[in-house]
Amino acid sequence: MGEKLQSGGRLRPVDLARGHGLSTQAVRNYAAAGILPAADRTPHGYRTYTSLHAGALRAFLALLPGHGHRTATSIMRAVNEGAVDEAFRLIDESHAQLLDDRRTLQSVESALRALEPGAASGTAGGSGTGGSMFIGPLAGKLGIRPATLRKWERAGVVRPRRDPLTGYRVYGEADVRDARLAHQLRRGGRPLGQIAPLLAQVRAAGGLEPLEAALDDWRGRLSARGRAMLHGAAELETYLRERG
Repeated sequence: MGEKLQSGGRLRPVDLARGHGLSTQAVRNYAAAGILPAADRTPHGYRTYTSLHAGALRAFLALLPGHGHRTATSIMRAVNEGAVDEAFRLIDESHAQLLDDRRTLQSVESALRALEPGAASGTAGGSGTGGSMFIGPLAGKLGIRPATLRKWERAGVVRPRRDPLTGYRVYGEADVRDARLAHQLRRGGRPLGQIAPLLAQVRAAGGLEPLEAALDDWRGRLSARGRAMLHGAAELETYLRERG
């Protein structure tokens, strides 16, 4: 792939580097990290590479977009050490993480669909003024305990204001919306640590509608990552065949 073999089928570090738009130092770093198989040396101590090393470099660069630098490095190191099953395990873990990310996206989308227009502004007995709600009525509306809402508050999921006279928590329309969205996500198995950043994004966007663009971007990135994993797998399979 752009590399020019020298006499005897050898490649210099600069040949590998130029073939992929890298610096020779990057090639040396990859060799030191075990991404490339061990290289022979000339009588003067210079490393020389072959088409096998070029294949390893192509496989690594193809694995990078789908798996990230750390995992791609571990996969190539395992292959070069003869621990192919370990490499496959690492690949499986990346696919499992991608599947979990897809499920998270689906949970978010389902939660948003469950929020019917105008439902977040509904009130119940015991509401505060101006369409707001106190903790007891809101908990009853969601079918959860008030203690759960207090836990969500500590996690930054909901941010009710305090009544200046009584000190009671008062949930405005946006707070009720956030609580309902959090409730749907919790029912979908999402941990609070994932829910709080999402709701922060909802607040920053000014509501649910602007979040659609973020969800579209999220969906696109997951699809691109899945496709990158396919490309990486193809290049890795080619390298494994070259290794024999």
